[in-house]
Amino acid sequence: MKVFNLCCAGGHGFEGWFASEDAFAEQIDRGLVECPMCADRTIQRLPSAPRLNLSGARDAEPAPAVPPAEAQRLQAMWLQAVQHVLRNTEDVGQRFPEEARRIHYGETERRGIRGQASADERAELAEEGIEVVPLPVPAGFEGPAH
Repeated sequence: MKVFNLCCAGGHGFEGWFASEDAFAEQIDRGLVECPMCADRTIQRLPSAPRLNLSGARDAEPAPAVPPAEAQRLQAMWLQAVQHVLRNTEDVGQRFPEEARRIHYGETERRGIRGQASADERAELAEEGIEVVPLPVPAGFEGPAH
């Protein structure tokens, strides 16, 4: 079993366990490895220091395999914030830009909504004075749980 320190394009660090280096490469090629925080599939293997046992040399402490405590605390806070947003907003899906405009222009009641919008759609909304905030939702949070 191989344990690799991995990182997504968003900078989230995590561990991956694989049967071999070949198994890791195959899963990356097939798009099967994703960040547990943001579901990004652009994953890179981080360098790790090998543990060398040299005669007469003092044993060095191995580097921790998990992110520092502060990073873990921030990730936990982020997950709580995502859960709060999911519990307290209505999912309007692909209709997000349209529904955001209807709320902004007073055509429907004000309420918290969430959904999908492309970068161009978000830019158009911003030009109209409609503030939107992209929020990556971990893949495990999808479905009826929210």
